[in-house]
Amino acid sequence: MTETTSAATAIPPAANQIPFSGADIASAAGATPAAPEITSALIVDATLWILIGFSVVTWALILIKGIQHLRISQHNRSYGKKFWGAQDFQAAAALEGNKGPAARVADIGFTTLIEADGGTTTHDLEHTGDRQELLDRRLRQQMQKERGALESGLAILATIGSISPFVGLFGTVWGIMGALTSISKSGSASLDVVAGPIGEALVATAVGIAVAVPAVIGYNFFIRRNKVIWAFLDDFAIDFVHLALKTSFLIKRPISGSVASPRTSGTGAKHPVPKASHEDLQAEGVQI
Repeated sequence: MTETTSAATAIPPAANQIPFSGADIASAAGATPAAPEITSALIVDATLWILIGFSVVTWALILIKGIQHLRISQHNRSYGKKFWGAQDFQAAAALEGNKGPAARVADIGFTTLIEADGGTTTHDLEHTGDRQELLDRRLRQQMQKERGALESGLAILATIGSISPFVGLFGTVWGIMGALTSISKSGSASLDVVAGPIGEALVATAVGIAVAVPAVIGYNFFIRRNKVIWAFLDDFAIDFVHLALKTSFLIKRPISGSVASPRTSGTGAKHPVPKASHEDLQAEGVQI
């Protein structure tokens, strides 16, 4: 009896040592693992890396388009000298080894005239119309292809120049929000606490503007160059049609065959003597 009483008296102190209440147990049962917090510094860093990628793409496009325009200018200038230095329209058609937009426009024009002169029997919508209409259509199609090649990549420059400041502004706003949250938690609004986080957030806007400026300048420069080249090709196509009109849109097909070599002349040169039969010589009055 004494042992039972002592055991009963020993239980309540052990029960009083339980540290959790009913509310604590319920909250612990409904609690979920905390999700990883995306800090403002991570967003600002991601924004800066995106802007750096934009800058790399911008300068790569500027370099590629610059080399492209240099080559086009050289090729057009070289072919223009050859074309206008030819003796006639037929001689201009025989020019070979030419590159550049002007040369390709001329080649498609000469090819069209040769096909029309060959009397093709193809009857479809592509070959309908007279020779001038067919030539105009082919030249216009080739010029559109050249225009598409010149404008390739410019849409990317325009996009980067337009959105880069806003991407940088997004990083700045997010960084300032994180900085203000950190300041509110620290409970101090002194200049030392405020200047650092907000200054780091403003860097994103500066980088965005630094990326946008070269993209916009490059876009405007190449748009201007494209207009100059397009005007040159337009004038060249008009002159080509006028020259073809003078020849009634007729051009000879280039002869691809071996030409008989002329006889060599000069001292010591051997000339082949044709053989003559005995009857031929007697007919001409030559005595044997």
